[in-house]
This record gives sequence, C-alpha cells and structure tokens, in this order.
Amino acid sequence: MIGALKGIAKRHWPALRLRTILFLSLLFVAALPGVGAVFLRVYENTLVQQTEAELIAQGAVLAGAWRADWPAPLPPPPDTLEPQPPTIDLNAMPVLPAQPDTEATTGVAAAEARAAAVKLAPVAREASRTTLAATRILDAQGIVVLGAEDFRRSYARLPEVRAALAGRTTTVLRRRADYEPRYALEWLSRASSIRVHYTRPVLAGGRVIGVVMLSRSPRGLFVGIYQDRGKIAVGVALIFLTLVALAGLISRGIARPIDALAEATDNVARGRLTVPEPPPTAAVEIRSLYVNFAAMAERIERRSRYLRDFAAAVSHELKTPIAGIRGALELIEEHPGMRPEERARFLANARADADRLSHLLRRLLDLARADMAAAPEDAASDLTEAVLKVADAHRGAGFAVNVDLPALPRVGAPAELIETVVETLVENSRQAGADAACISATSDATRVRLSVADDGPGVPSADLERIFEPFHTSRRAEGGSGLGLAIARSLLDACGGTIRSVRMEKGALFEICLPIAGWEGGPPKVVEG
Repeated sequence: MIGALKGIAKRHWPALRLRTILFLSLLFVAALPGVGAVFLRVYENTLVQQTEAELIAQGAVLAGAWRADWPAPLPPPPDTLEPQPPTIDLNAMPVLPAQPDTEATTGVAAAEARAAAVKLAPVAREASRTTLAATRILDAQGIVVLGAEDFRRSYARLPEVRAALAGRTTTVLRRRADYEPRYALEWLSRASSIRVHYTRPVLAGGRVIGVVMLSRSPRGLFVGIYQDRGKIAVGVALIFLTLVALAGLISRGIARPIDALAEATDNVARGRLTVPEPPPTAAVEIRSLYVNFAAMAERIERRSRYLRDFAAAVSHELKTPIAGIRGALELIEEHPGMRPEERARFLANARADADRLSHLLRRLLDLARADMAAAPEDAASDLTEAVLKVADAHRGAGFAVNVDLPALPRVGAPAELIETVVETLVENSRQAGADAACISATSDATRVRLSVADDGPGVPSADLERIFEPFHTSRRAEGGSGLGLAIARSLLDACGGTIRSVRMEKGALFEICLPIAGWEGGPPKVVEG
C-alpha cells in the first residue's frame, strides 16, 4: 500500500523551485505555534485562566466589603501578602456536572450575615452588571444570604463550598446547564460548554464568617481570537514579513547561486569550461560547491586536452608501423618475381612493424589499466621488501642496483605497484646507458620519499616534465614506446602518490612520494628493513 501511495505521489508531484520549497517549509514551521495554540488549547487555557484571575480579583473585593459591612467588630486582617495565581488547567482538571440547585435546610442564616448581605447587595449587583459573574454570599453554615430570596436554602453539600467552609479557596470547572452550540466550529473549543466556579472564604480571626461564591463562563476560543484579532493580525503580519526576509536571504544565499551554477554546468556541457566566481552572498557550502565545480571543470579540460593529444599521438605512433606493413605488402604484390632474399627482407620489415604495433597496443592497454586503477583503501606494504625484490632481479645482469634504506613505515600502496614503478625506473636507467642505480629513502609524519638515481646521461632540462607524457621517448629507434613513465605516474596517482624528475648535473634522479599507511588514524608502524 505504501508503494502504491508513493507511486501516486510521484506521478502527481509538482515541479517546485528550491525557493518555493524553502518558503513553504518556513511557512509551515511558522504556522506550527498557531496550530499548536489552537489544537493543544494553549491559548484557550490562557483565556480560562484569565477568567479565573478576574473572579479571584472580584471575590477578594467582595470579601473585603463583606468584612467591612459586618455589623459586629472583627479582628483586623493580617498585613501579609497572599497572592492567588490561577490554577486552572483544561488538560488536567476534571469537569464536574452542572451546578445543582440549592437544598432546603432547617436552619436559618445568621442575623449578622443577613445584615451584612443587605449592605453588600448594591455592590454585588453593580459588579455583576459589569463582569457578568453570578454572585452568591453564604454564611458560615453554607446558607445563601445573597443571591436567593429564601434564607433557608443551602449550598453546603457542594465540594467547593465545603472546602471554602474549611478555610480553603477553591476553583472548579462545571458544565453549563443551558449550553447550546451556536456555530459550526464550536466543538473545537472545550471552554464553550463549561463554567468557572470560584469560592472564597471570608476569614475573621481565623474563623470563617462567610463564603463568596462566584461563577462565570469563560471566553470561548474563537471569541477570544476575534476579540484579539488586531494583535493576532499584527503577529501574522510580522511573521509573514520575517518569512519574506528569510526567503530573500535564502534566495540570495542558495537559490540564485545554484541557478548560476546550473547555467555554468550547461556551459561546461557545451564545451565552454568557464565557471564564474561564487557570489559574495552565497552560503559557505555553495561557495565550496563553486570551488569544487571549478576544479572539476579544470580537470575535465585537462583530461579533454590530454585525450586530444593522446589520440593524436596514438594516431601518429600507429601510422608509422601500419604504413610500413602496407608498403611491404604493396611491394610484394606489385613485384611477384621479386628475389627470395628481397621478399624475405620486406617480410622481416613488416614483421618488425607488426611486432612494434603489438608492443604499442600492449603498452596502451597497460596505460589504460593504470589510468583506471584504484588502490585498496587499506593497502599497507613494506617498501623495503618491494625495492629489494627489484634489486635482486637485476643482480648478476651487469647492472648494479645499490639499496640504502633506513627503517621505514608501511606505505599505502600495493607491493606490486611499487615493484612495477621501481622496475620501470631501473630498466630505463639501464637502457639509457647507466652502469648503476642507487635507491634511497626518507620519511616524515605523512609520506615516504623514495629516490632512484643513476650515473647515466641524465634527462635534458627541457624534458624533465615531458618525459611523463605518453609516447615521449629518445629510444624510438631501439623500440621504445615512451609509455613506461606515463604508466608509472598513473599507477602512483591511483594510490595518492607522485613522481617527478629532479634536475641533476650528472645522471638522472627520480623522486617518488608515497603516503604512509593509516597515518590519519594514528602513528605509523615502523618495520625494520
């Protein structure tokens, strides 16, 4: 089922620009607090607590007025501050049933309480006209002395009244008996169907002389939103302006630079290998992308140039033996009566050209493999052992290979690769006319430098770098292909190594740099050689 839904989404997913996706994401994140305030009822809980706070304030005033209107002298109230913060939590507080009617009682309200209620009645009526709160005053027995016509009715059985008669201020939530929904979305508001009931004891000398009983319906969620529409509109406008500013910043920092880079990519595909400088407003990652793309374009250009030159060189190198073979075949075909020794000479020339052509193709295959070679990441070889194998192979062949190597760490290259490169250098020295070669090495914290020097004619200064180009050779007449050093450089590139020819007054000197195996993960392991 999930796969089917993914397929439908992919088929109907619109093509969106990056700035549109980012703006919609920011808009969604900005809307989350508002959505949370509605669906988590944070705002509604605040509205109900505001109602409770208003009832607390009204109850404190009425309690003070009740004490002042008491006909008998009362002890003065304490001077200590006793603030009462709102305690309602819509998510945790239970909602009790609607408030029941008063119950008849055999007792009669105290005369002092009735007298105080008569004086307090105008104040209570005036307050109720403004706050819309239902006000009742009870005596110390829970009998109503204000808010009912009969002084024999009691609320003493209500839990909030019992708490107040015990000296504790209490707020409870009860359902509205007359509640009827008035609009479609009112079901989202929990506060629409409840009423806040607040009871406050009136204390005198530590004893309860009465209870102030107030109740009022809180503002509904949508009523509160409508009444605070101005503030909410200002907040929405500020959020929207902030989103516009952030979208502009994102556009200049991400979207526009990516568009410019996409245009540069198209230019590279068309052959114009030019990458513009990263915009100054671009993000750091985008600037790094520009730099990496410029380096990639440069490598592509260098590779393309290399392939063009390589193709031209291959064409030139293959043209000569092919032309020789073709010429020999044409001569033999045009002169059927050619003497056997002449025929043999032309066939020998054709065979030699075919051998040269076969040799070139093998070396080209070796070069292609070297260009595509990739050394294993965990390669770790003993450089000394690999060098000694090459030296032993030339022992007794009339060419001396002297090895002077200290204790060296393992290098991050396969042993076969090292042997191939060193064998190429030693064989080149021998073929160039040198009598001996000397191999030495040094190392630091990250790399090993291997030097191969000989006493031959050396490398001309103009050719110190050209000798690594394919088909560059001074021994073409002896069958040299000019691919040995190019293959060696490609093999070393595959493992992060380098090779260069150092200028010498006498003889040739090649310096090879190889990375130490695992040097990033800790100190290298030194082996004795």
